[in-house]
Amino acid sequence: MSALTWAVAAVVTDDTGRVLLCQQGRGTRRYALPGGRLRPAEGPVRAALRDIRAETGWDIELIDLVGVYHLGGPSGEAAAGRAGPLPDVLVHVFRARAAGVRPATDPPPGCRLSWHSPDALPAVVTPLTRAAVTDATADRSGVLRDVPWVPDTVASGQPPEQRGEVADPSLHP
Repeated sequence: MSALTWAVAAVVTDDTGRVLLCQQGRGTRRYALPGGRLRPAEGPVRAALRDIRAETGWDIELIDLVGVYHLGGPSGEAAAGRAGPLPDVLVHVFRARAAGVRPATDPPPGCRLSWHSPDALPAVVTPLTRAAVTDATADRSGVLRDVPWVPDTVASGQPPEQRGEVADPSLHP
């Protein structure tokens, strides 16, 4: 078992209901919800407000907690290209709304931001993003869900089944 990492993310929507996603890196990297890791002695709410502003430039209003998502792989198993076991991550995912019509500051380089309709997400999104957007748009709160860890190295634009990802039928009502 690896050390536990605590993280935050948010399903940030605008006035039209679109979801803010970040595509990090170059090439065919996957889209993900904005967020990041908690700092020592920092709570999830404060971390979400700080990380999302730092990553996107947007000030947000947190509405509620969609759920807590556990990202993990088979215990003790190393992913291709990794020396050790997959990380064990607990992510607090919030429902949030963008405060204002544009970012408060310019986002730093490295994150390509874009707005997407929740029912037409890009093909290459992280499993956490797909699960959390599905839960948030279904007005679920207090969700506790295990999400399979799929390293970014598999982001290729191929359908999930061809990348070895297992589709969770409960995510597609």
